Amino acid sequence: MTREQRAQVIGQPLRVFAGLLALLLVTFGYAYLPGGPLKTEVALAVAAAKALLIATFFMQLRQAVWLVRLAALGGLVWACFLYIITFSDYLTR
Repeated sequence: MTREQRAQVIGQPLRVFAGLLALLLVTFGYAYLPGGPLKTEVALAVAAAKALLIATFFMQLRQAVWLVRLAALGGLVWACFLYIITFSDYLTR
C-alpha cells in the first residue's frame, strides 16, 4: 500500500468521524441554549446531516451498486411512512 493510499484509507474516516463529533458538540451545545420555536427544526437538521454522513461514508453508499442504494432508499421511505402514520395519530387525539 502506497503512502497516498494509506492516507486516503485512514484520513477519510477520521475526517468523517471528526465531522460527526463536531455535529455532536453542536447538538449538545444547542440543547442548552434557548432556541425558541426553531429548536426542534435545527436539531432535526443536525440529525439529518449526521445520518447523511453515516450513510454515504460508513455504509459506503457512494460506491454501492444500485440495488443496495434502492434498499437504503426503501428503508428511508418506510421510516418516513411510519413517522407520518405516528404523527397523524398523535395530531388527531
